[in-house]
Amino acid sequence: MKLYESETVELKEIYTPDLKKEIVAFANTNGGTIYIGVQSTGEIVGLDNADFVMQQISNSLRDGIRPDVSMFTNIELLRENNKYFIKLTVSQGTKKPYYLSDKGLKPTGVYVRSGTTSAPASEDAIRMMIKMTDGDSFESNRSLIQELTFNSLNKEMERRNLEFSEVHMKNLGIFSSDDIYTNMGLLVADQCKHSIKFAVFQGSDKLVFKDRKELTGSLFAQLTDAYKTIDFYNGTKATFHDLLRTDERDYPEDAVREALLNAIVHRDYSFSGSTIINLYSDRLEIISLGGLVSGLSLEAAMLGASQPRNEKLASLFYRMKLIEAYGTGISKIISCYKGLPVQPKFENVEGAFRVVLPNTHAQELSVEDEKYLPILRLFEKQKEITRSDVEEALGVGTTHAINMLKEMLGKELIKKVGSGRLTRYVVK
Repeated sequence: MKLYESETVELKEIYTPDLKKEIVAFANTNGGTIYIGVQSTGEIVGLDNADFVMQQISNSLRDGIRPDVSMFTNIELLRENNKYFIKLTVSQGTKKPYYLSDKGLKPTGVYVRSGTTSAPASEDAIRMMIKMTDGDSFESNRSLIQELTFNSLNKEMERRNLEFSEVHMKNLGIFSSDDIYTNMGLLVADQCKHSIKFAVFQGSDKLVFKDRKELTGSLFAQLTDAYKTIDFYNGTKATFHDLLRTDERDYPEDAVREALLNAIVHRDYSFSGSTIINLYSDRLEIISLGGLVSGLSLEAAMLGASQPRNEKLASLFYRMKLIEAYGTGISKIISCYKGLPVQPKFENVEGAFRVVLPNTHAQELSVEDEKYLPILRLFEKQKEITRSDVEEALGVGTTHAINMLKEMLGKELIKKVGSGRLTRYVVK
C-alpha cells in the first residue's frame, strides 16, 4: 500500500495537536483523509500507541473544534506488515466555517485546503462560508467575534425590570442554536463594531467644524449618547403669553427620538460604514446605510407601511418599549411638525436613507445673524436682559455690547423696555 499527499490526502508520521488544523481545513473544503503513522514519503512506519492516539483524536474533535465536527469524521485502525496506523476520514461539513475553539472565527482559527497544505482562510472567505451556511439574514449569521460582553444591554434590561438570562438570549437571537454568538449578539454587545459619527457645523454648510465625535459600544450605548449629544445642542426658545412662559426646543424631542431609533433599528449592518448625524444651524440630518428594504417605496413608508430589515433587533427594541409599533416612526416625526412653517424631509436613495429635521426657529435667524446667538441664549433662562448681561455673556466692553444691542433692535430680534438706567431688553 503506497500513499501520496494530495489536496484530499494528508500524511502524518505522529500525532500532534496541529492535526486539528488539517481536520478543520478538510471539513471547510471538500473533505479528505488523514493517515497517522505514515511518513510524508508514503512509507508506513506505524504507531506504538495507536489506541491512545485514537483517543487523543477523539478528544480533539470533541473539545478543540467548533461547531461539532465528529459526525463528519470516521476513525479507523489499520494494519499492514504488522504495523498499526490510523485512517481519519473527514467529510465536508454542513455547518461551515469550522474553526479551532481556542482561536475563534478568524483567520488564525479557520483553515481551508489549498493544494497539499492547510492555510488560514481570509475574513472574506469566512464571511462567505457563514452566509452560505446561515443564509442572507445578517442578524442570524454567526459573528466573527465571539468574545462578547453585554454590560450596557444588561443595565437597560434591569432598568425596565426585564429578565436577561441565557434562555432569553437564545430567544432574542443573540445565541445560535449551537450556542455561538450571532451578529445580532454583536450589535447589542459592548464590542459592537459599528458606530455613529456626529458632527456639528457652523452655519448651514460643511465648511467649518464646531465639534465632532464618534459614538461606539453597544447600540443601546450609542442611542443614549447620541440623544444626549443632540440634546446638548438642542436650543430652547422661551415665549410669553401674558404671565405664562412656554419653552420650545429647536428640534422637537419626540422627532429626534424617532429619527434616531429608525436609523439604528432599520439600517443595513452588512455595510461597515457608520450612521451619520450632522447638525447645522438650520437643520439636523441623520443618514443611515442601506436605504429602505427592497420592494418598499418611500411613499409606502410615509403611509405607515413597514418591513423591518432587522426583525430580531426591532423585536428587542419593541420589548424594551423603545418603539411602540412598526411603521409609526415617520408619521410621528411628521406629527411633531404639524402646523409649523418648516417640515421634515425624507430621502431614500440606493444604499442610504436620510431624515432632515429643520430647526423650528432657524427661519428667524439667518446665518449672518448667528453672532447674536449667545445673546438670544440669555432669554432661555430669564425674561429680560440688560446691557451688563450682554457684556458678561460676550466678554466685551460697554461700547461693543451697546452696538450689538442696537443691531438686534434694528433687525427686530429684540425690543427695548424702559429707559436710562432701567433699560431692559426682551425677545420680540
